[in-house]
Amino acid sequence: MRLEINDLSVRRGSRLTVDHASLSAGPGEFIGLIGPNGAGKTSLMRAALGLIPASGISSLAALAPGRRALTAAWLPQTREAAWPITAEALIRLGRIPQARPDADPARIEAAMTRMDVTHLRARPVTELSGGEQARVLIARALAQDTPILMADEPIAGLDPAHQIGAMNSFRALAEDGRLVIASLHDLGLAARSCTRLVLMNEGRVVADGPPAQVLTPALLAQVFGIEGYIGQTPDGPVFQILRLTR
Repeated sequence: MRLEINDLSVRRGSRLTVDHASLSAGPGEFIGLIGPNGAGKTSLMRAALGLIPASGISSLAALAPGRRALTAAWLPQTREAAWPITAEALIRLGRIPQARPDADPARIEAAMTRMDVTHLRARPVTELSGGEQARVLIARALAQDTPILMADEPIAGLDPAHQIGAMNSFRALAEDGRLVIASLHDLGLAARSCTRLVLMNEGRVVADGPPAQVLTPALLAQVFGIEGYIGQTPDGPVFQILRLTR
């Protein structure tokens, strides 16, 4: 399933939070959406999903709501569990778009195993730590079992081991033929795990390509005001922020 975004714009008052952005993405890609705070990453994803008003074209937003729910899972940045239901019950909610939500319990188990939350299944989500809640909510999105997964800062608040585990899970989904798009602030994990990076600044897409082609000295200085190091190792690319440039 491909996602086609053409000339998409989002206006908040007098400000364009997304400024004529275009993006074409397909199965097998794990795209890291990167950029400073306020760059337009969240607005781009929400507009692409048809969750906020926008001009331009999104192939997802054009779908009827029921079809959209079967096509794309969405993990928002705000992850607060308000009701004391069990972790397993919350994860099961991801199956609601399916015609028979309870017909395939293996999907629930697979999602819980991927996110290392099987031992939390009977605990009320309101009693979990922030990181545990985040992993349960990622599992809910995985249980939805859609061709496209979009996530807004999915590894924020996770400890290092579970950050790596989540990124490995997203990469595995892409390798299985899904399309994964996630906004990320950890450029090191983005460089190691993503097949492609899309860099945004002031609402615009300013770079799009493999990590080594996006995390260049010029773009790092221009967009983030930092200097970094990116190198290739037998274990894959490594990126490290070195210093501020402004």
